[in-house]
Amino acid sequence: MIDAFTSWPAIWQALAAATFTWGLTALGAGVVFFFKEVSRKALDGALGFTAGVMIAASFWSLLNPAIALSEEMGMVKWLPPLIGFLAGAFSMRLIDYVLPHIHLFGRMSDAEGMKTSWRRTTLMVLAITLHNIPEGLAIGVAFGAVAAGYESATLAGAVALAIGIGIQNCPEGTAVSVPLRREGLSRGKAWWYGQMSAVVEPFAAVAGALAVTIMQPVLPYALAFAAGAMIFVTVEEVIPESQSGGHADIATLGAIVGFAVMMTLDVALG
Repeated sequence: MIDAFTSWPAIWQALAAATFTWGLTALGAGVVFFFKEVSRKALDGALGFTAGVMIAASFWSLLNPAIALSEEMGMVKWLPPLIGFLAGAFSMRLIDYVLPHIHLFGRMSDAEGMKTSWRRTTLMVLAITLHNIPEGLAIGVAFGAVAAGYESATLAGAVALAIGIGIQNCPEGTAVSVPLRREGLSRGKAWWYGQMSAVVEPFAAVAGALAVTIMQPVLPYALAFAAGAMIFVTVEEVIPESQSGGHADIATLGAIVGFAVMMTLDVALG
């Protein structure tokens, strides 16, 4: 099975990896079938863990390879990562400004983006969907970089990134579905919307892999773009949400553990 996977085209590898991360989101969302409530302390710790994984992945799996690739391709090694990073962050800021959404523990009066009459549950799902886009993109770009054949981009590193994102998607699925259940949705609907928040990941992964496969010179820019997008989402949404419930120490420890797990995965496997 492993040998077969290594022979797949990058787009299929990215699709399989992102489908795996989507599946772990669905697994985490399935907690609502067993519990109607999960303590806010646990949710804050889970969100902190998510933040730690995303920050570590942004450097170890995306920015660091972008710097190495820039040098391998004869570019100024810091310039493409800088441009890509800023472009990714500003792109997510633009989407954040336009797309109607509300953070998990926010009030309707705190809704962001364009004014809309959409229900609170829809706005909550859109908020998580928004930050799953760069995760899928990161997976696709990582596998696309491997297909380009550069020494600094390894299949093990791309797999490590997918595993790390998948691990943090599991508690994230719980953090989405449980508040939806608390909003009055049935267990089935809370699970459905919870797992649907990650359905964008396979699409974003395919788009990322396709883009860098067709246009190899954009590789370092694309890797850094995904990193910038992930850092923006982490700082703008995930960290503030994890710290807003009065369990700052738990959330911070969760972030430390998440960072350590992702760093270990990337260094050990990549």
